[in-house]
Amino acid sequence: MTSLKIGDRTPDFTLPSADGKNVSLSEFLGKKSVVIYFYPKDDTPGCTIESCTFRDSYEEFKEAGAEVIGISSDSPQSHQQFASKYQLPFILLSDSQGKVRKLFGVPNALFLLPGRVTYVIDKEGIVRHIFNSMMDFKAHVDEALKTIKSL
Repeated sequence: MTSLKIGDRTPDFTLPSADGKNVSLSEFLGKKSVVIYFYPKDDTPGCTIESCTFRDSYEEFKEAGAEVIGISSDSPQSHQQFASKYQLPFILLSDSQGKVRKLFGVPNALFLLPGRVTYVIDKEGIVRHIFNSMMDFKAHVDEALKTIKSL
């Protein structure tokens, strides 16, 4: 499995969203930067903290010209319930077979849990920052926002 590195071009992908529509990364390129955060599971304590922290900073991301996208292997229906329960205003995508996770090279934690990694991608599709931490949930948002504001 090859991991994306800073400076790499991000591969395009298409996944179903919480509302059942397919979303492609290429829809955003040339228009806005994108923050993609891979997380293990909807409605678990750490993932809820991380997602709600992204929610609370979402306006700042939008003002800086960025879109936030959360990706896990949960179903679109699970994402819909999770987003509704916590009023998550951004896109949640279902990577049920882990293909995009593999495409990005997101490692597993403790050999079985899907990893928690955030990627900041500029308008041209180039990876500008990567943050990998299973336990420092809020730092994913802080690191991404700092990077987005510097682009």
